[in-house]
Amino acid sequence: MALGWDDLAAAALARQFPDDPGTVAEQVRAIGAMQTQTARSAFIGLGARFPGVSHAAISEAYDRGEIVRGSTIRGTVHTATPETYTVLAEATRVGQHQRWARMLGITDEQIADLWASVEDHAREWRSPDDLREHARRWLAEHAPASAGVVDDGPARHVALTHGGLVRRPASGDRWEGQGTPVYGTFHPTGPATLADVVALHLRAHGPASRQDVGWWAGLPLRAVEEGIAGLEVVEHEGPGGRAYVDLPHAPPPRDLPGVRLLPEFDALLCGYDSKARDRFVTPEHHRRLWSESNGMLLPPLLVDGRITGHWRAGGTARRRPMEVTWFARTRRPRRAELEQPVAALETALGITVTEVGITRESV
Repeated sequence: MALGWDDLAAAALARQFPDDPGTVAEQVRAIGAMQTQTARSAFIGLGARFPGVSHAAISEAYDRGEIVRGSTIRGTVHTATPETYTVLAEATRVGQHQRWARMLGITDEQIADLWASVEDHAREWRSPDDLREHARRWLAEHAPASAGVVDDGPARHVALTHGGLVRRPASGDRWEGQGTPVYGTFHPTGPATLADVVALHLRAHGPASRQDVGWWAGLPLRAVEEGIAGLEVVEHEGPGGRAYVDLPHAPPPRDLPGVRLLPEFDALLCGYDSKARDRFVTPEHHRRLWSESNGMLLPPLLVDGRITGHWRAGGTARRRPMEVTWFARTRRPRRAELEQPVAALETALGITVTEVGITRESV
């Protein structure tokens, strides 16, 4: 059966906006890993999907380790349950080992040994500077020619972005804040395979092309094919001549009428190949939302299952105004439609929105 963009969107909405399963951990497990470079994104994303989930409940789930946060696939920060994070760590090992080895000028075996050393060092919570210094000392002993590479540039993150660590706020900070974190060793819940990586993506984002899975997981297409080979899948023809794979017995597609306030790096965008995100946004609007120069995304406005604008409630004050912007030639969100998503945002993020402005933007 051939699928169009609307078919793909409806299938993905059923997975990203399921019935509320109960606890915060169950909610996060249901929708898969959440990209959370911006720490508040986990709070906003859960509030948009499960209105009524509270800031306290999400914070407590982090505190108890029922959900964890750290740098994994593509070197990006994700929030997930420990079981899901275990799968992300496997994707990171396959997708990032050779990249880091090339960057540092060392062998694959040496990068594995370096990361094992970092994990052993982080059995107590460590600051980023402490971990960088540990990596520099390890390289000075085992690969002296590469020791200076970690002093600046992308290689300075080598100790922080391999999936073997989780992060938490430094003492006194809040989980939604952007303060300097500390890092500790992550303990996997069991073995994971490339088939697990592909299955995780399809459960949360499917149907998906091989390019979608590869972009999301930071894997080469040969690794994606290896993962697919370990699964029972169904395959459909889709837009752009790409084949789209899915797990059997997927949930039925759904519509999503009304308005949602999504976080930066939401899965409706970041779950898919950056060159083929048409299921939720037009290429023209995508260019407005995503800055290729720094990789940042504006928080998207979702109207009737399509991303048609963006919003802002900037600053760190507990009371702040909000501005909602919709793109010309799309449906204007009605003020009454914003009451429920704004209330969900307030509850999840622990803020009060003092006023809401609505603005039209020509793109």
